[in-house]
Order: sequence, then C-alpha cells, then structure tokens
Amino acid sequence: MNDYFIERFGALNMSRIESITITPIAFRDPPLLNVYGVHEPWALRTIIEVHTESGHYGLGETYGDTQTIQQLRSVAPALKGLDIYQLNSIRQRIQDTIELPDPDAGLEIAPGTLGATTVPRIFSAFEVACLDAMGKITGRPVYDLLGGKVRDRVDYSAYLFYKFGRHQFTDDPWVDRWGEALTPDQIVQQARKMIDEYGFRSIKLKAGVFEPAQEIEALKALRAAFPDHPLRIDPNGGWSVETTLSLLSELDTELLQYLEDPAPGQSGMSQVSAATPIPLATNMCVIGDFHLRSAMEQNAVQVILSDHHYWGGLKATQDLAYFCKVWNIGVSMHSNSHLGISLMAMTHAAATIENLSYACDTHYPWQDEEVIKGGKITFTEGAVEVTDAPGLGVALDQTALAQLAHNYDTCGIRARDDVSEMRKYIPDWKGTVPRF
Repeated sequence: MNDYFIERFGALNMSRIESITITPIAFRDPPLLNVYGVHEPWALRTIIEVHTESGHYGLGETYGDTQTIQQLRSVAPALKGLDIYQLNSIRQRIQDTIELPDPDAGLEIAPGTLGATTVPRIFSAFEVACLDAMGKITGRPVYDLLGGKVRDRVDYSAYLFYKFGRHQFTDDPWVDRWGEALTPDQIVQQARKMIDEYGFRSIKLKAGVFEPAQEIEALKALRAAFPDHPLRIDPNGGWSVETTLSLLSELDTELLQYLEDPAPGQSGMSQVSAATPIPLATNMCVIGDFHLRSAMEQNAVQVILSDHHYWGGLKATQDLAYFCKVWNIGVSMHSNSHLGISLMAMTHAAATIENLSYACDTHYPWQDEEVIKGGKITFTEGAVEVTDAPGLGVALDQTALAQLAHNYDTCGIRARDDVSEMRKYIPDWKGTVPRF
C-alpha cells in the first residue's frame, strides 16, 4: 500500500512546475504591406519553456513585445510549484498576480479590450506549454489531451501579401526570396510560387493597401489563374461602410469564399452583412467571448477566426468552436508572424474541432528561420499532418534558440510598429483606418 501511495502521489508531485524559462527572439520578416503600413525587418516572438520536477519540459510561443515579455516574467515566479494539470489554478494565479497594462501602450487588439484580453493572452502561452509537457509525460499527443482528433491533417491557406521587393532601410544582407508584389500579375506569380511549393488549396489576399478597384482586379486575376481555389480578401477594416457597399456589385459568392473585416467595428460589419450574401469573417471585431453577444445580436459576422494566442488558449478555442456550432457560425483560425511551436499548437487544436469550416491562416511560409529541431515543418498538399508524437510533437533546438535570442538583443526592435516603418518610405503616412 505504501509503495502504491508513493508511486501515485510521487508521480503527481513530478508534474509540478520547477522552473520557467522565457526567451525573447527575433527572426527575419519580409516587407509585407497591410492597411497600417509595412512589416519591419524583424518579427518578435517569445519562447516559453515550462520545466517540471520530473525533468520534462513543455513549449509555448507568443508575442514578443516588451510589455508581453514583462508580463510573462512577472507571473512566472508565482506559477512555480503549481501542477501543470491544474490549468484552472494556473489561470487564477495569473489573474491574481498580473498587473493590467498601461492603456496607452499601443497593444490593444481592438478598442476598449486591453484589460479583457490580458489574462487570456498571458495564460495561453503557459497553457500551451503545460499541455505540451503533459503530453510528453503521458506519451500522448496534445490533441488527445483536448479530447481526440477528428481529422489527421489540417488545411492551411496560401496567405498572399502585397510587398516591397526588399527592406530598403537595413544593413541586413538577408535576401528575400519572394520578390516584389505590387501588381495583380505579381500577386498571381506569388500565389503560383506559394501553391507550387506548399500545395495550398485555398487563397487569401491581405488587402487595404491599394485602391479597392486594384485589389479586386487582383482577385479576379487570381480567380482566372486558380479557378478551383476558394478566395478570401482581408482589408483589415480598411474600407469604410460606404466604400464596401459600393464594391459589392464587384464581389459575389462566385468570387469570394468570405470577405474578412472589410469595414471597422461590429456596427459597420452588420451594415455590410445586411447588404450581401457573402459571409463576413472577422478576427478584429470579435476577439473574445465578451464580443460574442453583440456580434450575434447585430448579425455582424458569419465566420469567426480564432487565435489561441489572445483568445485564451487551445481549450478556449474549442469553446469558441462549440459556440459557433450552436449558432451556425463558421470557424477557422487567424495568424500572425509565427514559428513552428505556434503552428503545431494551432494544428493540434484544429485537429479536434469538428466544425472547422475553412482552411486556417498561416504566415509560416514567409518565415525562413526556425527554433525547433529538424527545421521547418512540412506542408503536404497545403496541410500539416498530426502524428501520435507526444505533446506538440516538436523539440527545442537550443542552438537555434540562442541565435534567435541574439537577433532579439541586436535588432533594436521592441514592439511591432508597421506605421513607423512605413513612414521611412512615405513620411506623411498616417496608418489610420478606414483608408478608403
């Protein structure tokens, strides 16, 4: 009996958090254009390692701005000694410990949401790392810890951007392999290269960069070149309601699978929704459960793009998917510049969601560097396959981590700022929305 209790409760103690390592990193990012401006030469992320008393570790990946790093580091000591299986306790400890950020810090994803998104954003990074560690301890993949997979592979979309040919204001000798994309023909060339390399079977165009007529011309060129690929366009709220309504005669369900955030805010989206059968998608006007009721009351959106990094983690993403199922709302996933840990976290969650309606977004093809062993994750016919490997199925490459941490130390960037970067090209650039 004593041996039984020693074995049982000793094992439980082995799942307690012994230490947490938080490493800011930077990796090269192409000059991708959007409604706010242009990506800087370096993208920032943070790698989280949760080490247990058993010697196992789990990985998380999240944003890399100074304030997020400070928040992660501020709560990490308070999590020491907690059991990685007790995620509710971990979340509560974060909520009790964290200081809400300065409202003028520039981190708001949507107006008025900074306090409401802080705890979910910080908790998510630790939740993923704990789930990864649980999987490594039990020998089970994360999708099993989330209830089991309903698909063996998760489809992703070719994520197209207008872009400059190179960063003009840096001494970094890195060569951007994608080249310039400022015209409809160049966008088609970009799509062809991405589809040839990764096998994507749907296409998304980041918009709000040029006059809408030019971007619709690019959509029509993509439709002619890829007649069997569903298309989406995302102006990031860059079109006014009036502009969007005037464009609807050029847009229909034959051209678009969905229209993502054409106009800013739920009120603007609801006005557009009332005038078109095209499904409206968002990752901007619904970014937490506090937005759901008003969005449904206004019929503002028909597709919600979750992002576990700010929605509150992988389990919260499943909760959102269940809500979408009840309300007959489409569900998929949003993306920002990220590496393989985030990609696999997205993939494991998506593998468990029965009503995943559309291929997920990913910036992954735009990134050349990696922080996991074995290098870049492979796409097969535009999809990432899930395996029965424990946890997320990835391991940390400490040499690569050290190099990317050195990049962070030397790159001089501490928060993403597309507006200021664009002012290097266009001094009077405003970066306000809507633009058109």
